[in-house]
Amino acid sequence: MITYRTTQVQGLTIFYREAGRCDAPCVLLLHGFPSSSRMYDRLMPTLAERYRVIAPDYPGFGHSDAPSPETFAYTFDHIASVMDAFVDALNIRRCTLFVQDYGGPVGFRLALMRPERIDAMIIQNAVAHEEGLGPLWETRRQYWADRAPWADKLRANLISFDAARQRHLGSDPHPERYDPDLWTDESAFLSRPGQDRIQEDLFYDYRTNVASYPAWQAFLKQRKPPLLVVWGKYDPSFTVAGAWAYKQDVPDAEVHILDAGHFAMDTKVDEVATLAQGFLDRHHANATAPGGIGVS
Repeated sequence: MITYRTTQVQGLTIFYREAGRCDAPCVLLLHGFPSSSRMYDRLMPTLAERYRVIAPDYPGFGHSDAPSPETFAYTFDHIASVMDAFVDALNIRRCTLFVQDYGGPVGFRLALMRPERIDAMIIQNAVAHEEGLGPLWETRRQYWADRAPWADKLRANLISFDAARQRHLGSDPHPERYDPDLWTDESAFLSRPGQDRIQEDLFYDYRTNVASYPAWQAFLKQRKPPLLVVWGKYDPSFTVAGAWAYKQDVPDAEVHILDAGHFAMDTKVDEVATLAQGFLDRHHANATAPGGIGVS
């Protein structure tokens, strides 16, 4: 059973979904843009059979507080700081990170802040290498270089209804497999008062993620965490080369390319669940440190 909870973190109400035994090994699921913990709804019951799974909404997303950009800096550093405090608030000592899209920048920051807390990583269409950025990023790079003149094009490229639809469908030759509620709900979320400024501010800060790629790669090369990479090949933003690039850093990484889009669980949730559960089971079967996994 999934439960729906909130906790207070740095003066904010943070919403999260939780399932599984509280004494089981923990998996922290970090969502992408412009989604929320809801994107993991169909995955969580499968993983919860053996693991404690926790999926929070970031500030400005889902059911968490969305303070005005006038009072809250929407940067990835700040969101990672809130998520770090969230993990502390739930008393999680160690966990596996499952990250998608924006979950990558947030998750890598958590890993660099406290590497001893991360025992493994599952990456689903989240980039840590320049070769993973597709042609759509040309407009986005222009926005980073000169924000004001490119703001209108950025909105069309990132937060319009058409962009929301394309983000899901990508180049998949089977659009009939996608529930249109996916992008309709996202578009409704992005149309809420104040969301345009929140998302523009946060995306403007995305340039700091690209600048951080070398540090994230260094973390992977040094720590070599057990790593599963699951990638939807029809992603319009992140190329398949971005999936294979992880093997440059962790040669033993498991890489699986799926006939799916940016949000692979739109159409392949059973396949993602099978891969994730198999990976987690193998990883925890090989763990030898007594008491090394779990929560206090």
